[in-house]
Amino acid sequence: MSDWAATDYDQELFESELDSFVPERIFDAHAHLYNVDYFPQDDIPPALLRGPRVVDADVYLAHMAELLPGRSISALAFPFPRGRLQMAPANGFVAAESAKIPGARGQMMVAPTDDPEMIRETVRSNGLVGLKCYHLYSPVTPTMHSPIEAFLPEEQVRIAHEERLSITLHIVKERSLADPENQRTIRRYAETYPDMRLILAHAGRGFNPHHTAEGIGSLAGLTNVYFDTAVVTDYGAIEAIIDAMGHRTLLYGSDFPVSHVRGREGALGDSFVWLHPDDLPDSPYGPIRAAFAGFESLRVHKLVARHLRLTDSQVEDIFYGNAARLYDL
Repeated sequence: MSDWAATDYDQELFESELDSFVPERIFDAHAHLYNVDYFPQDDIPPALLRGPRVVDADVYLAHMAELLPGRSISALAFPFPRGRLQMAPANGFVAAESAKIPGARGQMMVAPTDDPEMIRETVRSNGLVGLKCYHLYSPVTPTMHSPIEAFLPEEQVRIAHEERLSITLHIVKERSLADPENQRTIRRYAETYPDMRLILAHAGRGFNPHHTAEGIGSLAGLTNVYFDTAVVTDYGAIEAIIDAMGHRTLLYGSDFPVSHVRGREGALGDSFVWLHPDDLPDSPYGPIRAAFAGFESLRVHKLVARHLRLTDSQVEDIFYGNAARLYDL
């Protein structure tokens, strides 16, 4: 089984495990729309090479229908980050295509060197609702060790506050939300700029759930901090967020097209690893058939709902209602 290509196995998995759990209305708070022509042709992400060269509104909805069959799907969309991405056309593409999806919203990819007033004009003229920053644009090397300020400067946060924008932030550093510097910056930005809505991607980059569980208490009481659940496939981070911040801070996200890569990530010591089918040894218990990462993430959502005894309405909030309130859908 390959990435992107849905099979009978995928359909059977959804029908047997997820169909009775996933609500009818979905707002995908972490989706990438893109045209690979906007990437340097010698540096196109491998996951994108295995799929369509252009993922517009129609292509996105068609593939998400494989992951969430029979559901009404909308999204918060932004470009797929890459170091030498042509940002202006990529942002224009997202603005145009997200406008074709009922209820969808778009965010602008930003670099730390972008002029704040240019950002203000771009979001206004393109009808965008937020910003998407990324560590690849940080001047710190390696960028995975970047403090937040290096790729999300305060002047851009101020613009988000003044324009009432959301910001999707994928924090880095080795221990992500358990890092004290990350904690201090998030709290300072949130308290100083209360009309900015900060969305911490991947459950506070909770790919190692122990980091989110350890650090989440530092954000208690902040009312403008949210978390998307994009392709979180290890149990613990989402539960810790609900315990500390409440279920209304959670936004379901697919991380499309990563949702259509087969495999999952999981904690290992104080870090995490991604497991793909090619990485796995033969199992003495039978053949391993890897599911889409998007399915693995949905299974984690179901485990959280079961363990915390979430009501149907609380699950519906995570998949749609919380985003509906955030973006006045």
